[in-house]
Amino acid sequence: MNPGRPLLAALSAGLAVFVVGSLVVLLTETVGVAASLVTTLLLLVALAGAVALGARSRRWLANPYW
Repeated sequence: MNPGRPLLAALSAGLAVFVVGSLVVLLTETVGVAASLVTTLLLLVALAGAVALGARSRRWLANPYW
């Protein structure tokens, strides 16, 4: 196992949390709490769907960079 993978995964997860948090704050300040929650949930559902579709692909799984 490549020792850099867990570090890369942790950094990617941290960056994702930061980006989603920033998006929530931006939307909350501009359009309100309800709209920001709906937008954030839609973003998370779209991201989960993309990961689920990508995980089904053999080519995606065979990628040595994951």
